[in-house]
Amino acid sequence: MMFEKVRTVPTADELLDKAYSRAARAGRGKIKEVTDREELEESMLLTSSNIITDNLRNIAGDWPSLGRMSDFYKELTDIMVGIDRLKMSLGSLDWAASKVKEISRKYVGIMRKSQDPVLVRKQAYGRISSIVYDIDKDLRFLNDARNKLKDLPDVKEEPTIVVAGYPNVGKSSFVSDITGARPEIAQYPFTTKSVTIGHFTFKRKRYQVIDTPGLLDRPLEERNDIERQAISALRHVGNVTLFIIDPSETCGYTLKEQYNLLKEVRDFIQMPVLVAANKVDIRGGDEEVEADMRMSTLKGEGVVEVRDRLVEMIEARKPEEKPEEPGVELPPSRKKKK
Repeated sequence: MMFEKVRTVPTADELLDKAYSRAARAGRGKIKEVTDREELEESMLLTSSNIITDNLRNIAGDWPSLGRMSDFYKELTDIMVGIDRLKMSLGSLDWAASKVKEISRKYVGIMRKSQDPVLVRKQAYGRISSIVYDIDKDLRFLNDARNKLKDLPDVKEEPTIVVAGYPNVGKSSFVSDITGARPEIAQYPFTTKSVTIGHFTFKRKRYQVIDTPGLLDRPLEERNDIERQAISALRHVGNVTLFIIDPSETCGYTLKEQYNLLKEVRDFIQMPVLVAANKVDIRGGDEEVEADMRMSTLKGEGVVEVRDRLVEMIEARKPEEKPEEPGVELPPSRKKKK
């Protein structure tokens, strides 16, 4: 998944405790080797500085490049944590790492001219701690963002079919039937439902199928703003939508309700839509309905034909050329203090 490799982010207290504890242990280990107190204190200062600097840069390096992130993930990230805030916090870590390195070098120089290297090292620790505490809110924000984003569904950049329609019309059965295996189940962190992702290969080309319960299975007025944005994000990854209707109405929704939802889906997601009537084997499902194709996921009738038609629709679309996005340079969150 996009964010699964992002590790837990420590707080300022945890980071400082780790750095100073390791520096103290390293210092104790060198007491027998080093007779010069200045050299010992210098080693402790550089050790703690390196630990803090490396940790801050590793934290920032865990995150996917925001400049190279797909539009789908950019929009979901913006929905859940805010892209601008994320950039600012990552930039703050880079700023802090540079400042800590700068302070340690400065105080090593002072230490070499001082009669009290212990006092100088403590002064340096005070300056370094101030810098790290200054970004504590950024560290906490990044850890919270990491916890929200790490379980986002793993949606690939490949030809994609989005499946829509009211609950119980046969969407999950269709996804299972054409993928030939149990699809991956992942949860959108902002809904109580899970997204189903399956794949199939046709003429040596892989296609992705996404069923999004909780998003494309009820009227727009019943959705909150976050869910509406999530539906909007699907436009960046989907190439075609399959809208499944149930003419038998055994799904619990009338045909009128289903067609009203179809109209909303057409208007909102803005991509080609194929309408397939399912459950044609059930009494009432064989009625003449307004649909492009007919199938029965229960008996496996017409399913392959619907899949092939969806592939044809994808391949018939001319790919939209998108300009390459330059890498985003992360700005510092604040000016350097004098």
